Amino acid sequence: MSEEVTGTATHNKLITLLTEQGARFRVMEHEAVGKCEAVSELRGTALGQGAKALVCKVKGNGVKKLVLAILAADRQADLSQLANHFGGLKASLASPAEVDTLTACVFGAIPPFSFHPDLALVADPLLFERYDEIAFNAGLLEKSVVMDTQDYLRIARPELVVFRKD
Repeated sequence: MSEEVTGTATHNKLITLLTEQGARFRVMEHEAVGKCEAVSELRGTALGQGAKALVCKVKGNGVKKLVLAILAADRQADLSQLANHFGGLKASLASPAEVDTLTACVFGAIPPFSFHPDLALVADPLLFERYDEIAFNAGLLEKSVVMDTQDYLRIARPELVVFRKD
């Protein structure tokens, strides 16, 4: 399956979910860029509103867990905090092939929603404390969603975990 077809399916699933759940959101089309700073500029949103999605693997101490970790785009992840939260020894980023299998998206286009049963969803709470809306790529690099923060929390129901570098 091609990335375009796969990303489109994820985008459509996401928009259907948000619509069915009565979320307050809007879809924006823009140039396909992979950097958080550049896409926030195209969206007209603050960098800190961006929901950066990282597909991670937590291992060690008998733990093998796949995690979709969401944090504000103006912050960096501390993967050791993520590993500690799940009782593992280390966490690392998943490979591009694993990302494709678990999210049906390319790097940079992953929305902050898990549609895979083996992919746990966690989010750093800072993302929801500073802005009324969050913004993220919606399965495709050239489409973003800007949505109400409370609607995101209600629909996605991430486990809130602090895992950012200070």
